[in-house]
Amino acid sequence: MKGKLGAIIFGVLIFGAIVFSLMCLERVPAGYVGVVYNFSTGVSGDVLTQGWHFVSPTKKVTTYSIGIEQSYLTSEDKGDSKKDESFNIPTSDGKTVKVNLEFSYRFDTEKVADTFVQFKGRSGEEVKNTFIKPKVIAWTQEVSAKYPVTDIFGDKRTEINSELDTYLKEKFEPYGIIIDTVNFTDISVDEETAAAIQKKVTAQQELELANIEAQTAKIQAEKDKEVALIAAEQEKEVALIAAEQEKEKAAIEAERKQIAAEGEAEALRIKSEAEAQANQRISETLTPQLIEKQKIEKWNGGVPQVQGNATPIIDMTE
Repeated sequence: MKGKLGAIIFGVLIFGAIVFSLMCLERVPAGYVGVVYNFSTGVSGDVLTQGWHFVSPTKKVTTYSIGIEQSYLTSEDKGDSKKDESFNIPTSDGKTVKVNLEFSYRFDTEKVADTFVQFKGRSGEEVKNTFIKPKVIAWTQEVSAKYPVTDIFGDKRTEINSELDTYLKEKFEPYGIIIDTVNFTDISVDEETAAAIQKKVTAQQELELANIEAQTAKIQAEKDKEVALIAAEQEKEVALIAAEQEKEKAAIEAERKQIAAEGEAEALRIKSEAEAQANQRISETLTPQLIEKQKIEKWNGGVPQVQGNATPIIDMTE
């Protein structure tokens, strides 16, 4: 009996030890970290990573997501938005715009223990519902209040979205909360405001069209001017070439005439020299005897013709 009783007591102790061990096991899911809180000493500063951990029953582990979590503030049943969580934002011109918004966030691993203290031990899910979502709405309204409704609904929507993204990152950073992305998924206004926005969009489109046409006309005018300048330059160049050609032609003609004149002058000089030389030779060969001989050769035997007085004249020309 004593042996059986001892075995039963031992079994109970083993079972109790197993149950106690199971009660002390704490699982941290993937993408999360756990902050350990000691009921007697407070936050220990230990941060548990994903996986199973043995934790004393006197300690409590609160988990926070360090992976990207997607959250929604929409009018439809989407993600963690189980009801109509769309909200109104004010504009600088006194209008109100209804928006749907989605954002992604995560907790900073290095600040998660401080986050635990700031939010008095609330879990990451509780922090999201009681702090992150309400602050996203409030701080979005602060940004939208600087813009007119036509900008929020119209062509500056991307600019506003970018400014909101930067603003929320700065606002949440001191709390150890990192905002990754923020996007407006839907923006709606009343019919009167929509008509005013459409009117402005139409006016902007007409203005852009007029600017494009004016720019096109300016470009065409510049092209026409450039073509005219090119044509003028070409005409000027052609005129200069023609003038150079005429000048060269005149110079060639003048040179030809000069060469011809010099040739004629040279020919006359040579002819004169030849005639002078011939006359020189003739004069050198004309002796009195030769002259008399020529006279005799030219005489035809006729009787000299007398005219006037009785003095006979011999005509030597015959």
